[in-house]
Amino acid sequence: MQRILLPILLFLAPLATHAAPHRVFIAGDSTAAEYGPDRAPQAGWGQALQSYLDPAQWQVHNHAKGGRSARSFIEEKRLDAIAAELKPGDVLLIGFGHNDAKFEDPTRYNDPAQAYPQYLLRYVQLARDKRATPILVTPAARLLYDFGSLLDTHGLYTQAMKQLAQQENVALIDLNARSSQWIRALGEQGARPYFLFVPEQNKADGTHFSVAGANAVACLVVREWVGLQPEMKGALKRDIDCDVTQPAGQGADAAKPSRVVHERDIAVSQPGPHGGAGPTTAYPFFAEDNLPFVLRKRVLHKGAGIGLHPQHKDEIYYIVSGQGSYVLDGKQYDVAAGDALLTRVGSVHALQQRGEQDLVVLLAYPSR
Repeated sequence: MQRILLPILLFLAPLATHAAPHRVFIAGDSTAAEYGPDRAPQAGWGQALQSYLDPAQWQVHNHAKGGRSARSFIEEKRLDAIAAELKPGDVLLIGFGHNDAKFEDPTRYNDPAQAYPQYLLRYVQLARDKRATPILVTPAARLLYDFGSLLDTHGLYTQAMKQLAQQENVALIDLNARSSQWIRALGEQGARPYFLFVPEQNKADGTHFSVAGANAVACLVVREWVGLQPEMKGALKRDIDCDVTQPAGQGADAAKPSRVVHERDIAVSQPGPHGGAGPTTAYPFFAEDNLPFVLRKRVLHKGAGIGLHPQHKDEIYYIVSGQGSYVLDGKQYDVAAGDALLTRVGSVHALQQRGEQDLVVLLAYPSR
């Protein structure tokens, strides 16, 4: 892909001079398609794409349709519908492969060696004839494991699309590779919420996405797209910090492991700190990990409090639940769930529980 990147960028560069908004069209199958509330929680990555882009600069026109192959999409005149709208400066994302492999259905099947790339080439030629930019998108991976290994169910089709991109000097987003890395990083069980698993409806498939999965895969698409067209960064409305190219855990310091702690295992009963009344329960999260910050949960049971004291480090209290009376530099505040309290160095403060319900507080401050 690196060998074709420079001419692609030269072709894409003029887009920056066109009047906004630019438009991106999606030609694809069910993994990119849009679904209404009646199909919830199913969603396609194409319907999440606009959430990443400022509509004043980029508008998404999603023509993807469930069950279509590169062939049937054309034969149903869906590509003609795109052709009627496509203009110079537009982008056409072309993503097929799931249904092209269904050899049992002659209306959709495309031989990966010949028919599949030939049909894809028609999309590419249309975009170029319209002075738009074609971008090929390899099919998203399926959540399908066998003996602990993620299976590649699109191998021949992914390779055929990549070869076409190389031969025709077409931009390529290798979504198959990126989504495979994403699934492996999540793990088989961790990936399940991102796919269409609805136990109450007896639905379980590893091809179609939930809303969470659609958003995650759209992030992979946009991240790769920005890599091809860096000037798009100015049009982003959401972060695209979803890089999954590094294997999970690689680069982590074995001496400082990431981990999960259950509060039930670290609870400590204490009297109210700084001369406050008691009883309280403290949860000192990761106290032994030598972090540059302290995160602690403290439950002030009925009548308990944190006594008046001077502050030597900037500190934040966040009220999780309950009600209390907070005093800051001689001024009293009624506080409740959802309130955040910032105390700067040199101030004096105190917190007292009120009412029948425990006052639950998260505390954060520098450890040094």
